[in-house]
Amino acid sequence: MSIFTKLRDFFIGVPLNPFSPNITRHISLVALLAWVGLGADGLSSSCYGPEEAFIALGSHTHLALYIAVAIAITVFIISLGYNQVIELFPSGGGGYKVATQLLGPYVGLVSGAALLIDYVLTIAVSTASGMDAVFSFLPQKFLPFKLITESLFLIFLIVLNMRGMKESIKVLLPIFLGFVILHFGLILYGIAAHSKGLTTIIPETVIETQGLATAIGLLPLLGLMLHAYSLGAGTYTGLEGVSNNVNVLSEPRVKTGKLTMLYMAISLSFTAGGFILLYLLWNAKPSEEMTLNAVVFHSILGDSMAGKILLLVTLAFEAGLLFVAANSGFLAGPRVLANMAIDSWVPNRFRHLSSRLVIQNGVILFGITALIILVWSQGEVSWLVILYSINVFVTFSLSLLGLSVYWATHRKNASKRWYWRLAFSAFAFLITSSILCVTLTLKFESGGWVTVLITLTVICICLIIKRHYQSFSLKTKALDEQLKQPIVTKNPHPPAPDHGAPTAVILVGKSMGVSMHTLLSVLRIFPRYFKNFIFVSVGSVDVESFSGRETLEAMRDEVTETLQYFVEYCQQYDMAADSYAAFGTDTVSKLTELAEKVSEIYPHSIFFASKLIFENDNWFTRILHNETPTTLQRFLHLQGKELMILPMKI
Repeated sequence: MSIFTKLRDFFIGVPLNPFSPNITRHISLVALLAWVGLGADGLSSSCYGPEEAFIALGSHTHLALYIAVAIAITVFIISLGYNQVIELFPSGGGGYKVATQLLGPYVGLVSGAALLIDYVLTIAVSTASGMDAVFSFLPQKFLPFKLITESLFLIFLIVLNMRGMKESIKVLLPIFLGFVILHFGLILYGIAAHSKGLTTIIPETVIETQGLATAIGLLPLLGLMLHAYSLGAGTYTGLEGVSNNVNVLSEPRVKTGKLTMLYMAISLSFTAGGFILLYLLWNAKPSEEMTLNAVVFHSILGDSMAGKILLLVTLAFEAGLLFVAANSGFLAGPRVLANMAIDSWVPNRFRHLSSRLVIQNGVILFGITALIILVWSQGEVSWLVILYSINVFVTFSLSLLGLSVYWATHRKNASKRWYWRLAFSAFAFLITSSILCVTLTLKFESGGWVTVLITLTVICICLIIKRHYQSFSLKTKALDEQLKQPIVTKNPHPPAPDHGAPTAVILVGKSMGVSMHTLLSVLRIFPRYFKNFIFVSVGSVDVESFSGRETLEAMRDEVTETLQYFVEYCQQYDMAADSYAAFGTDTVSKLTELAEKVSEIYPHSIFFASKLIFENDNWFTRILHNETPTTLQRFLHLQGKELMILPMKI
């Protein structure tokens, strides 16, 4: 075992077998772990969403009671909407799949691009917010090191997520539970300590509402409340995370997903509504030095030594939860990217899994992109929040619009209560689209235009990639039809391979036409030289094939059938042939192992593979297509084995 392999296993963990019967149980999440890993993003937003809404009301703080109720109701409306998504799409994919399958692929692209930007910003804004909280406890002389610390923390999260989703959640679980226990306890204690104030809040709110409506009019009053409500829109971010990752939940997935959504809805509505109620009861005033949560917690805990220590611990857990929320971007974002790769909107390499069954390329891309945004913004949270709070409502709105269209068009095949679901989805779409319009209007000039520009850029890049893959698919399909040779008769007595004779080992990929081109080229270049023809292939376990036991078996059968076709093709012409297959996440590694195995059995063997040559070969095409033959050639040459790459122009 090499030093690199030992270091990899130490930091990332030993490889996992995707065909192990216990592997699903090893990597799947029960509702509690899913709540921690995927719900932390939503729960952390209660640290800043309610504060933004409360401050926007200015001196009319009693109106915050309406906002608290509206936020709690909106959380449950969105959660119930995503319960329908979980039912209809139990294999995961969330907002991207809903928009793609119910509204069309191009609408799905918009939803997917919005989600990608949103998850990158989740990582960036949560890391920056958490570090702001940590450095507020430290002397000011340490402030220049904040950006460096944020960068190192992002690298730590990348390595942690390379080990697996379940492993990263378990590491961060104590922080999440500490936040929940302390904050739930403080909210309950703070309300109980001011229980007499509860009896006066409602009548005072009614009186202030009537007076304000008389003074400024009903429409300006509604405008003020809608403005505050929209500024608290960050509270709802993260609610779509479960629907994006249903396929990693424990069985029964739909039930686990709905239970997780219930945990998220209860915890988020309780904390968000509870914080606003505490602001009212304790008459919290904004401070430049402290967050509004810190102000109200300080009022509740007092100035005693025990109170100060408990306040410090509470705020530390609040900062820690933001780090857990940053990790949720690594959990959900690469999954969306992988689903888009399956539909050819982004390079195919983003659907591949690592030896730990992690979407490794996606984790690295999200980490590096978040790091670039952090450095670009210098970790300025207020600016990042503006970028962050727009795209999530694009996905919300498109998902709920898709559900509305679904229930309207499938009412004959749906349950008898389809009209209630249609009405609910349409009502939820009205709410989320209204928040989107208000948020975009209010925040466009102050930075929202950057989000729009970045999202449009991502969409344009995806369109270019899709066009290339569509053209490539048509050409390879034509090659398959043109080069696939018929098997006229099966040879009842095929010749047995001679292990000591010259052997051609041909690498078989997904395209049967390309593999046939390799075989025919070998026969043409080396007429009657090779006595054995050995076909080897690796079934790639990626996001699509690893979605369930049935898809894994289907992939295995497809690889086996393709190899059997080439063996029978050679045998009908009295050529000795055999095949070997392997399955795993690393194609090159598995091919190298097969090469070693075949070389031991057939010592006089030469390996052959075809490489597609594009007319306009450039860095773009090299990113979009894997260079497996070239990479494998380097590995085999180091072991003293010969691999000839046969060019094939396309």
